[in-house]
Amino acid sequence: MVDRGCVVPLTQLQREVLATVARNRSPDSYLAGGAAIHFAPQSLRYSSDLDFFHDSVARVADAYAADCADLIAAGFTVETEISQPGFLRAIVHRGTESTRIDWAHDSAWRFMPPIRDELGGFLLHDVDLAVNKTLALVGRDEARDFVDIIHLHENVLSLAALVWATAGKDPGFSPQSLLELLKRRGHVRPEDIARLQLARPFDIVAAKRIWLDALAAGAAFIERCPVPEVGCLYYSTHRQTFVLPAPDDQVGDVVPHFGRPGGVLPQPVG
Repeated sequence: MVDRGCVVPLTQLQREVLATVARNRSPDSYLAGGAAIHFAPQSLRYSSDLDFFHDSVARVADAYAADCADLIAAGFTVETEISQPGFLRAIVHRGTESTRIDWAHDSAWRFMPPIRDELGGFLLHDVDLAVNKTLALVGRDEARDFVDIIHLHENVLSLAALVWATAGKDPGFSPQSLLELLKRRGHVRPEDIARLQLARPFDIVAAKRIWLDALAAGAAFIERCPVPEVGCLYYSTHRQTFVLPAPDDQVGDVVPHFGRPGGVLPQPVG
């Protein structure tokens, strides 16, 4: 898991916005998406927006109203662009700077409860961010998703473990079908990367090698993993983190962890 205790790739305006609305965040109203993914030491990509997810349509409207009131009181200008049940979008300005905010309804089903953060209030847990990004990449072929999934594979949890777990988030997919769809992704070009706002250069050639190796490891893992455990994460009670199980892991150390509405903390064994 990543350590959030250092400077992160947020603009100064985004940091001020998050600080202003942090008190309105809760376990059912939390920061997610790209900005939450890159609350991390090795983060690479700046996100152009802030995404707040909510467990119900009613919470979306409540959070939007509370956040807008606090932002306006703090001197920001808020221009609403989209307003519909379960989804609102606004552009927040201060001086010459701006950022987009989306308030959206998302399923309450997740592997872990959201985590409290001093700056952001509450953030979706790293493993759930990674599962959501895996699903996003399955459904679209965008450079930002490819950059994010390489980051998550290297810093949060391997693609093999994510593919296995993502079948639990969306039971309409099997790990095999997810992997087949992911094999069609990763065809990014230098001009696609150039359009992203990155903290450092992104090596497309190295990333492609990592991607192909990750896909191969995913196929091998799916072949040996027990079918009754499809859709779970694996938690190491000794290392106290989520892992990709190895064939020689000690029995009882690595245990299945299934999601549920609201998420659940790993349960001690024994």
